[in-house]
Amino acid sequence: MASSADNFASNISLANFSKATELKQRIWFTIGALIVFRFLSFVPLPGINARALSQLADQTQGGIIDMFNMFTGGSLERMSLIALGVMPYITASIVVQMASALHPTLAALKKEGTTGRQKLNQYTRYGTVFLCTIQGWFLAVGLESFGASSGIAAVVDPGLMFRIGAVISLVGGTMFLLWLGEQITSRGIGNGVSLIIMAGIVAQFPTFVTNMASGYSEGSIATGILLGFIVMVVGLILLISFFERAQRRLLVQYPKRATQRGMMQADRSHLPLKLNTAGVIPPIFASSLLLLPLTITQFAGNALDPEGGVGGSFGTVLQYLQHGQPLYMTLYALGIIFFCFFYTAVVFNPEETAQNLKKNGGFIPGIRPGKRTEEYLDYVLTRITVIGAIYLTFVCVVPEYMIAQTGVPLFLGGTSLLIVVNVTVDTISQIQSHLLAHQYGDLIKKAKLKGRLR
Repeated sequence: MASSADNFASNISLANFSKATELKQRIWFTIGALIVFRFLSFVPLPGINARALSQLADQTQGGIIDMFNMFTGGSLERMSLIALGVMPYITASIVVQMASALHPTLAALKKEGTTGRQKLNQYTRYGTVFLCTIQGWFLAVGLESFGASSGIAAVVDPGLMFRIGAVISLVGGTMFLLWLGEQITSRGIGNGVSLIIMAGIVAQFPTFVTNMASGYSEGSIATGILLGFIVMVVGLILLISFFERAQRRLLVQYPKRATQRGMMQADRSHLPLKLNTAGVIPPIFASSLLLLPLTITQFAGNALDPEGGVGGSFGTVLQYLQHGQPLYMTLYALGIIFFCFFYTAVVFNPEETAQNLKKNGGFIPGIRPGKRTEEYLDYVLTRITVIGAIYLTFVCVVPEYMIAQTGVPLFLGGTSLLIVVNVTVDTISQIQSHLLAHQYGDLIKKAKLKGRLR
């Protein structure tokens, strides 16, 4: 099932790396762009009381804000210009993907090739601006009432001008991050948006290590618990690295074709089906839905009466949906499994794949082209999605269980580990591809030089 990592990083050598000038320039450009991203995360919105905001951030923990704050590298907690990060773009792209799978007009655009993809990307950017505007407005309104129960004002001068300025700043910050991500993709190394998300997660790692070390030195964290966390994190990294590279490769055969020498030769290739087709979307969606009631309660403050009907209902729901509670763990696991199948059905269309194979003359040995191929692809995809859903559930639920049992907040949860490992593997794969291209380029230059000497 595994691809043996495709001899991953086996051809990388320091000698080739030192000669690859273009690759070094791309890496330095990527590092410089990520440094700019980290600088922007410390630039606050105009009109924000930074000290009051830091006090309020310590009082409101555990909601969906913590998860988005992790993806933005602490920018949301500090209410910087890039407080929304690239999450509006991720949400808009997911919505456009789902719409292109369900709406006939968008589905036709998707099949038009490069022109259609450019149009869909344009719609995604429009959706990003729309989501940033809506989220920025509600965030500005929430900031004005944030801390009312504690008597702490997070905004210096609340009002319409503050809201308009905050919305403009947040929209501009997110769109600048998208532009920065596109520059990393085209002029740097790796996927720019993914690297920005990973940089935000990794930026909080030193704080987590410092807190763990101080807790161990003070005696609040036992030696066994610390070693257990280290073993768990290393084991999950290895497990993620294996399963994210795992594929089910279906043999595809094409009819015999005449070669230049007049011989008939049949072509063979493979259709790779990833074990985890849905990626990190299922745990993000599942945790977002479960943490939504807590977030609403935190921003509502005194607006919800705990003795009243709505306030009392929210309080009861929050008691059962806290981290570590059996109901929370059960709903979290069921949500991951549901979104695994749902998002896989959105991103992979067996009918379209079967039609493309039939148009190109390809077929799976032993399976008739057309409807039978579609049913076979759906059958195989369902089976491997079951394994992928179990794997994702295990990776995301185990850290939650460890946190509930030990009471130690674990920074590297399942979702963050998935993102960090996936982006790291993808970036190293691209570095390897650049090194191989440089190696082949040297061979071509040598061959041309020998040809001229002759």
